[in-house]
Amino acid sequence: MNKIFGNTSGLGARQIKSLERLYRRGIPPESLISHDLAREISLLSGSLNRQIGLLINRKGEISMVILGDHRGIFIPGLDAFRAASTRFKGLRLIHTHLDGEGLSPEDLADLSHLRLDMIGALQVQEDGSPGKLFWAHLIPENPQGAYWLIHDPQEPHRMNLNFLSFITALEDEFARRQKSRRIDAAEKAILVRVEKNPLEGAEASLEELRQLASTCGVEVFDAQIQYRPQPDPKYLVGRGRLSDIDLRAAQIGANLLIFDHELTPAQVRSIGDFTGLKIIDRTQVILDIFAHRAHSREGKIQVELAQLKYLLPRLTHKDTSLSRLAGGIGGTGPGETKLEIDRRRIRERIHRLEKDLKSVAKSRSQRRGRREKSGLPVISIVGYTNAGKSTLLNTLTQSAVLAEDKLFATLDTKSARLRFPRDTEAVITDTVGFIRNLPRELFSAFRATLDELQEADLLLHVIDVSSSRFEEQISAVESILEELEISDKPGIRVFNKSDR
Repeated sequence: MNKIFGNTSGLGARQIKSLERLYRRGIPPESLISHDLAREISLLSGSLNRQIGLLINRKGEISMVILGDHRGIFIPGLDAFRAASTRFKGLRLIHTHLDGEGLSPEDLADLSHLRLDMIGALQVQEDGSPGKLFWAHLIPENPQGAYWLIHDPQEPHRMNLNFLSFITALEDEFARRQKSRRIDAAEKAILVRVEKNPLEGAEASLEELRQLASTCGVEVFDAQIQYRPQPDPKYLVGRGRLSDIDLRAAQIGANLLIFDHELTPAQVRSIGDFTGLKIIDRTQVILDIFAHRAHSREGKIQVELAQLKYLLPRLTHKDTSLSRLAGGIGGTGPGETKLEIDRRRIRERIHRLEKDLKSVAKSRSQRRGRREKSGLPVISIVGYTNAGKSTLLNTLTQSAVLAEDKLFATLDTKSARLRFPRDTEAVITDTVGFIRNLPRELFSAFRATLDELQEADLLLHVIDVSSSRFEEQISAVESILEELEISDKPGIRVFNKSDR
């Protein structure tokens, strides 16, 4: 179908047919553009006083003819043309410029955002003949930090370039540079954070996010910080910075952006639409870790409950008109949309999980009652994640609780008897690690587990003094203890990892 994309209003039938004929003007695959095609679109563009764009595939076929206005063209969606991490769209864009200007910032943005093979701007002379062609293409990662290369303009008939060989070699170079990185992981990420104040410790916060991502099996390729007075309501970072991040991802082969903030559903959608990358936030990373670490029935219930509570408000559909419909006589109609069915099922599942959690909590309460009857004092180990709580429990009780140098290695509460000299005993418990800005959904779901701390006679607060942010970690733990209303319990600070 020879569809003309863009605004064709005001054109006569003959002019539209002239545009449609461009689809039949194939060029040799090795040519950037033929002189005959350059002359034809230049004459037509000059007579219409509008820019004309051609999207040309690697076979030399015209895939799209786009009609703009005097100042620019609007490129339609190219979702049908997919690009791999080391590959471009397989399309080059040649379009006319009527005022003799070279490539504009918008042209370069299209080149990067759409991952085009190249972009070219063809000058249209006053007599309608073609002038020089300005052209550019993306380049691999380089010491200068450049994203594209703009070539000197030339007349199309003077260009001595085998474009097919050129673009194949360029893609191979992208692939070679990306293979120099360790890319065993399925997810290859760039971390992103917005900060108001350069002194607020953004680098340390991103380092913690890097550890969280690593725990999930994600390979972190890069980290980006933007300092700005307020986050952008649509993209969190500014549009220009997001474009740079998108280019960076294309250069290094990243397929995932992880934001060190909780994103709204609208922000996730906007950023994903802009970049074409997978977008997740810090909360999702923590939820994913918890999902992999939970082993007990209670832990699995708690994690699934947290995941569903996080997911429910994010189940959205762009077409808000598709709501519950009741049409026809008697109110019969299509009934619920799939979106509403999903929401209803999630609410039902949340209700069942909450009932299951109450049942588990009842069993836990009975066990706690039996423990209270024994008269043994209870010592609870608390602390920031990866501070060494499980290691302390193992050392004191000769237990074999899993202890790894990873964030949230332990989710399920473990208890053991601690024997002191002179036949004195106590019950010592290891709890899930804390973290700053603990997701609300997780705090709510793990409330029953954390409430066990209410029965503690003594809190051992384990602190990783090897961390440069140990004071902030202390504050984060104490803040959670205050929220649990147990900050007034007797406590001992245990400073760990002093040998590091």
